[in-house]
Amino acid sequence: MIRFRVKSERWQYIHRAVYATFTGVPGRDARLWAAVLAAGHGAVLSHETAAELHGLTDKPAVMIHVTVPRQCHVVAVSGVRLHRAVRVREAPAGRNNPPRTEIEETVLDLTQTAVTFDDVCGWVTRALARQLTNEAMLREAMRQRRNLRWRADLRELIAAAASGDHSVLEYRYDRDVERAHGLPEPVRQAPFAQADGRRGRRDRLYREYAVVVELDGRLAHATEDQWRDKARDNAAAVDGMQSLRYGWTHVRWHPCETALAVAKVLRSRGWTGWPKPCSPGCAVARQFIPSRAS
Repeated sequence: MIRFRVKSERWQYIHRAVYATFTGVPGRDARLWAAVLAAGHGAVLSHETAAELHGLTDKPAVMIHVTVPRQCHVVAVSGVRLHRAVRVREAPAGRNNPPRTEIEETVLDLTQTAVTFDDVCGWVTRALARQLTNEAMLREAMRQRRNLRWRADLRELIAAAASGDHSVLEYRYDRDVERAHGLPEPVRQAPFAQADGRRGRRDRLYREYAVVVELDGRLAHATEDQWRDKARDNAAAVDGMQSLRYGWTHVRWHPCETALAVAKVLRSRGWTGWPKPCSPGCAVARQFIPSRAS
């Protein structure tokens, strides 16, 4: 019967022992279900594919990612990347169709396959910024995993993201620019009212010194985005604040020079502290500390 319906094109073959019982090109949901069925009992969508279904990423991955129990023998499936895990039976979100790993498990899975820590940071900050999970639930998921790369860094990262770091750039600014050089702690994601009454947020606000730091990780800027940035900077100026704007190059490749610049502005507006060098070759040690001695 199956052979006849496939031959007559009433059904169509997708994977071994998996068929679409309709004509036409299978949609995304059908492809995902087919991958799960082909992987066998206990299989769930995971990693980038689960991230897509949870709303953690906006662009579907080319490969469909499926996790199966470690002890299962699964034949390779075309277009599907298989992962194995001991805890896969504990991970599925039971009410979701097709079955997928819970958001906390998905985030941790992605951190373990990430190539760089910036990628790790991106998954965690995005999950918390989009309110898909919270600090307590991520920490509990971490506790249940015996082996976990970057465990100590993840604890710090989750706490930072939960308190207002909405991007990799913000996390790096706090770690490599602010804390590494002893700058005063600002208000993160400080709310403010724009001239037209709309609400906005400033990435970092040193309220006592009326200094705003905006962090922009985009590599390209649409005209609309440029005008929006200028409007935000102008609004800060109207409020009597000094607005500083830094991008990826400033924070990632020149954190010491960026810290030095921020420190000079803060001191010009009343900060009585001193930045500290993060290393012997730090720009703060070369330029700022000698002036203190004089």
